[in-house]
Amino acid sequence: MKKFLTIVMLLGILVCVSGGIAMAAEPAAGLDSQVKQMVALAAGFGIAIAAFGGAVGQGRSIASALDGIARNPGASGKIVTPMIIGLAMIESLVIYSLVVSLLLIFKL
Repeated sequence: MKKFLTIVMLLGILVCVSGGIAMAAEPAAGLDSQVKQMVALAAGFGIAIAAFGGAVGQGRSIASALDGIARNPGASGKIVTPMIIGLAMIESLVIYSLVVSLLLIFKL
């Protein structure tokens, strides 16, 4: 687990550094190809991390909801509605990451 957290932290630092380089670039006609590569890399890592986090969050929330319904079937109506709202909130964060990545890519 410690190795996994170290890898995630290093990827996070890489994304932060890449995003800073991308945002520091001026929108001129002759941008360096290296800046465009860094923007593409940052956008790719941003989407990958958001999709991974969203998938883990959705999986855990669905597993917990199904566990609660299995233990108490009478409470399924009170469990399903907040679960669906939570899933929509998680998915909206992934969509926001997609929008930011697309803005980064198409701005250059």
